[in-house]
Amino acid sequence: MTRALEEAFKEASKLPDAEQNSLAAAIKAELDAEWDKSLGDTQDALAKLADEAFDEFQSGRTQPLQPKKR
Repeated sequence: MTRALEEAFKEASKLPDAEQNSLAAAIKAELDAEWDKSLGDTQDALAKLADEAFDEFQSGRTQPLQPKKR
């Protein structure tokens, strides 16, 4: 965690509980929005990779996994 974030949390800890909860909800919403955006940006790339993997499987260019047994 960066010093700036630590200081922000330290200051936020001085707020009343209701305000801390509101701030926490706002931070979580922002993080969720960023996560959703980053996933959205990768959808096309993931779909292309999935199509390529399926084509390789259909053409017999794949091998079954052989995980090590313990």
